[in-house]
Amino acid sequence: MTTTTGPRLAAAALLLVLGAVACGGGGSDDAATPPPTPAEPQLTTLHSSLASPWSLAVLPDGQMLVTQKAGSLLRLSADGRTTLAQIAGVPAVAAAGQGGLLDVALDPDYSAGAPWVYLSYAEPGVGAQAGTAGTAVLRARLAGDALVDATVILRQVPKTTGGNHFGARMAFGRDKTLFVTLGERALESPAQDAAQTLGKVVRIQRDGTAPADNPSFGSGALPGLWSMGHRNPQGAALHPGTGELWVSEHGPQGGDELNIARAGANYGWPLRSYGCPYGSPVGTGCRIGGGTHAPDYVEPLTYWVPTSIAPAGLAFYTGSMFPEWRGQLFSGSLAGQALWRLTLDGNTVSAREAMFGTLGERFRDVRQAPDGALLLLTDSGKLMRLAR
Repeated sequence: MTTTTGPRLAAAALLLVLGAVACGGGGSDDAATPPPTPAEPQLTTLHSSLASPWSLAVLPDGQMLVTQKAGSLLRLSADGRTTLAQIAGVPAVAAAGQGGLLDVALDPDYSAGAPWVYLSYAEPGVGAQAGTAGTAVLRARLAGDALVDATVILRQVPKTTGGNHFGARMAFGRDKTLFVTLGERALESPAQDAAQTLGKVVRIQRDGTAPADNPSFGSGALPGLWSMGHRNPQGAALHPGTGELWVSEHGPQGGDELNIARAGANYGWPLRSYGCPYGSPVGTGCRIGGGTHAPDYVEPLTYWVPTSIAPAGLAFYTGSMFPEWRGQLFSGSLAGQALWRLTLDGNTVSAREAMFGTLGERFRDVRQAPDGALLLLTDSGKLMRLAR
């Protein structure tokens, strides 16, 4: 285990408080000893030989499941240092470009008797669809070191050629329905077409059926749609207070967004963006559709300009290890090569901080560990732990 950044504070900075010595009959209480200064956060590398890890989930016993983009699912020890097994039964994936084995999530009722896990991945087309791919979600039981009783519960419609913009983040709602983010596959029109699931957030039951209370997108709309007008949403997290789904998505040249994905809402892509077409001069005159989303579309909570940070995994902090961060939002970033910490005032982003930007790491995922530490995955193959 190696510490990669952050000075380690002394075990305790001893503050000597000299009480006033009573003279004669008078006296005074000793001054109160101030609380010790909290130790600085330490970012420590636990594992450094993963192969393009994309997502992780912590099992009830503390062990971890980690997806690797080329198509393998690993079980790591609870301390994150050791690869214990490669899980069998993982579906075939289209690993070209941004595709591959992507997100992993545990069922909200996961237990030894019902060890259901969910994998999102770029599923290759077969037969007449050979050469295409689309985001899919697999549900299976984890039996020892194998996935069994596997069923594909979601397939993006349609499959397309190319290897970009699969989205593929998953988050369970409080009612145990499953949200899945679906990229627009780098195509111009699908995000506004309710007859396709590209460029959407979908909400499904755990068996893949559409909940009866999903919003309506009119005649011809596919089942399961929750919100539309997204580009490539690669971060998804449920707000711990409101239960609403927050998503982060890639803009083009700038214009990365953070949104609350609400039922029936339209977020404007490709008609509005604070970003610009690739190759445009840096500035505001090139913003797509003028930039401003309202009143036709939903304004983002915050956005990044003039260049993209490429936001990735997203997590609200609810732990006790860093009480000063409780209620804040953390986002990985790829092009931005930083862990972003967003301070919130209700649904308003009041401050943003890019952390660990000097490491040159593409932070792919961020998850909260049971003890309140943050677990980070990087494209360079590292599992890191941010703790004090």
